[in-house]
Amino acid sequence: MKFRCERDVLVDALGTAGRAATSRAALPVLSGLRLSLAGDLLRITGSDLDLTITRDLQVAGGEDGVAVLPAKLLVDIVRALEPGAVEVDTSGDRPSIRAGRSVFSLISIPADEYPNLHEPDGESVSLQAGHLAEGLRQVVGSASSDESRPILTGVLLAAEEGGLRLVSTDSYRLAYRDLPGTSLLEQGQQVLVPSRSLQELTRALDDAADVTLVLSDQLVSFTVGGLHLTTRLIKGDFPDYRKLIPTDMPNSLVVERQLLQDAIRRVRLMARENSPIRLTMAPDGLELRAITQDIGEASEELDAKYDGAELTVAFNPEYLMDGLEVTQGDEVVLQTRDAQRPAVLRSTDDDDFLYLLMPVRVS
Repeated sequence: MKFRCERDVLVDALGTAGRAATSRAALPVLSGLRLSLAGDLLRITGSDLDLTITRDLQVAGGEDGVAVLPAKLLVDIVRALEPGAVEVDTSGDRPSIRAGRSVFSLISIPADEYPNLHEPDGESVSLQAGHLAEGLRQVVGSASSDESRPILTGVLLAAEEGGLRLVSTDSYRLAYRDLPGTSLLEQGQQVLVPSRSLQELTRALDDAADVTLVLSDQLVSFTVGGLHLTTRLIKGDFPDYRKLIPTDMPNSLVVERQLLQDAIRRVRLMARENSPIRLTMAPDGLELRAITQDIGEASEELDAKYDGAELTVAFNPEYLMDGLEVTQGDEVVLQTRDAQRPAVLRSTDDDDFLYLLMPVRVS
């Protein structure tokens, strides 16, 4: 195999596919990237068998062929080269990479050891990429990263009347986003997609108009331009999130979102050693306070509209900030019942997104 490609284009494609390659799999070949050239079309594939990412790009092809090269080393080499054309030649005993006066040769991995990767065989559905990307950014961060609880590492895609709902939770916070008019699943159907896979998908959605999705019992694939991502679905029962969302929330605080974010950034400097931020809500405004024993404390007052009994609620500052960052609009409303039960954060002008977080008990 021989081809030539601009460095920046090649390193972007290698880096994207390389995020699915792994050195921790039982198959050593999965630590490599599979490069396949046919004419001027180069296909780069990385996989850990649960997630597969393929990038197609046009190159100046010289000789068709297939090779598997060490993923991390290959990406590091190409990234380190000077800007300009990069020549890759795997036809000899040792594949070579050339650019300018730099020449690298490395040992390839036998291409015939690379596994045959399965694809879903369902019908394809086209979705608006920007709409989906916006929803994913709002919910993916609330999924758990704890692999001992695999169900919570996924994002639930559930058919709701009039559209699609995205839901995630790590048991400390929960986020859901409705995508009205998005028809993907049959009424009542739901699937659980690994949040890691959706994070990778979101990277590719920014500049795309549409994304094509194919779903089967065990797999789902997304195609966006020259990127093709396939991932295994998570099997199991997602928590009944509806039971977690309180319906009786007598206290309501409305505050300017950016002002609250800026205040939290300042006050949380004193929230060390897992200390929470206390929000004291009263008719005359909002006070934020952080106290860490043996270090000190910080407080700040903000103008806010509050309807309810005076109340102090404490939150993990990171979780609260995460919720504010993914809630859209200039103003947000924080609804509470008391200092022990979940609070709900929403935008004042968008009912399609909800962020729920558990308070922290303080003395």
